[in-house]
Amino acid sequence: MSAKTISIIAITAIIIIFLMLNTDAVEFDFIFTKAEVSKLVIVGVCTFVGFILGYWAAKPKTTVSSYDADHMHETIDERRNKNNQDQLSDEDRDYIS
Repeated sequence: MSAKTISIIAITAIIIIFLMLNTDAVEFDFIFTKAEVSKLVIVGVCTFVGFILGYWAAKPKTTVSSYDADHMHETIDERRNKNNQDQLSDEDRDYIS
């Protein structure tokens, strides 16, 4: 197993143990009302929302530039030939063709 897999398993185990130790009900103040809610639910929901927000914030941004659109259908060989032809002299072009 890789270090990443082991660390994910360890963090998940710690979170589950923490949640199981905090199962008693507490009075939780919502904006307009109060309710008896288990600490397990509150901590679990906050952890889940934190993971989702962290993933969303760390997700790489994809950008498409006009350069990519112009050369999207061009193969590597076509680009290489185009670049090489720009650097050839007239004498070299005559020799090749």
